[in-house]
Amino acid sequence: MFREMLRKKQALSREECIILLKNEKRGVLSVTGDEGYPYGFPINHYYNEDDGCLYFHCGKKGHKLDALKKCSKASFCVYDNGYKNDGGWALNIKSVIVFGRVEIIDDINDITDISRKLSYKFTSDESYIEDEIKNYAKAALLLKLKPEHISGKLVKES
Repeated sequence: MFREMLRKKQALSREECIILLKNEKRGVLSVTGDEGYPYGFPINHYYNEDDGCLYFHCGKKGHKLDALKKCSKASFCVYDNGYKNDGGWALNIKSVIVFGRVEIIDDINDITDISRKLSYKFTSDESYIEDEIKNYAKAALLLKLKPEHISGKLVKES
């Protein structure tokens, strides 16, 4: 159902893909938007090792929710900052693409739990995190992306 990678020598292992999903702070979530146009937007995420799913928080209305209510299929792409080999100009970038279906979650306990875990990717200021959750969790939803296919590769510019 999902295409095989053409440049198999550049493929990342499953473990390398998970490391990128866990460590990178942002990626691009893409859904089928209005009139069938792709709608991709930058968003921060949390990879949950317990269930292997990706979580995103969002407001209770908007383009992405309207799109997901029509079609739950989505893709999510993350990539690292890359590196240059000594003396070289070319950038080497690791990227991961996840294909799957998104479930919309409105349970306040799940929202606060995942929002707290996601927040720790950005700050360890617990009072800030708790204030944000107290002030905004009730106005948020969670998007849970259940992976059906994950692939990653090392892209070497040349």
